[in-house]
Amino acid sequence: MTIHPTAIIDPSARIHETATIGPYCIVGEDVTIGADTILHRHVTVVRNTRIGERNEIFQFASVGEDCQDLKYKGEITWLEIGDDNRIREACSLHRGTVQDNSLTKIGSRNLFMVNTHIAHDCVVGDDNVIANNVGVAGHVQIGNHIIIGGNSGIHQFCKVDDYSLIGGASLILKDVAAFNMVSGNPAKSHGLNIEGMRRKGWSKETIDYLRLAYRLIFRSGLTKADAITAVNEQVLTFEPRAQLLLDSLINSERGLVR
Repeated sequence: MTIHPTAIIDPSARIHETATIGPYCIVGEDVTIGADTILHRHVTVVRNTRIGERNEIFQFASVGEDCQDLKYKGEITWLEIGDDNRIREACSLHRGTVQDNSLTKIGSRNLFMVNTHIAHDCVVGDDNVIANNVGVAGHVQIGNHIIIGGNSGIHQFCKVDDYSLIGGASLILKDVAAFNMVSGNPAKSHGLNIEGMRRKGWSKETIDYLRLAYRLIFRSGLTKADAITAVNEQVLTFEPRAQLLLDSLINSERGLVR
């Protein structure tokens, strides 16, 4: 364990012997830091936070602070962070509230660029890139393999589903369906994230079936029920990934960005 002599560590903190705590860091009460995690200089982990392995957190990040929800009255709530995340300068990740599950949860292998804010009770999956100055409001659910462009804002309770892409400076007021490429203020859907699919090595056949599913849901004028039936009959039998797009349609509570 490497702890710089200027760091302040609460006696209740549990820090793995291979972790590194840099100059002027503060690690508060009931904080757990896993193997090979690095806190660079001037990082604050406030309290009630569990950080996994091989994370890297940069200067002036505020991790596990009390949330900004006016209903918060000092209850015991938590922040959990998985493995292999990079949390860049001046990011803020807040703990949950008792009005939800008392937990903000971050998955693994995410990149949070400079000045990203993740509010109370958010759930962030794996393998996401969230660019500079993105603001994510409370109770938002972010899936996996998503890119969120810089200076974007996401309204509370929205869902952003797998493999989607949000263009820079976008305002998200409704749910973003899987595979969708959206941008604007307010955001609109501009088709599928085709380039992202190609970079992952997906076949032309897979992409074409997903294009068909997109057209049936977003551009055909079908009712929700009829679109679900059409995708099941014309796409899902041949391309199982279309289930993610169907799930976005079926499970959306705020309506989809279209």
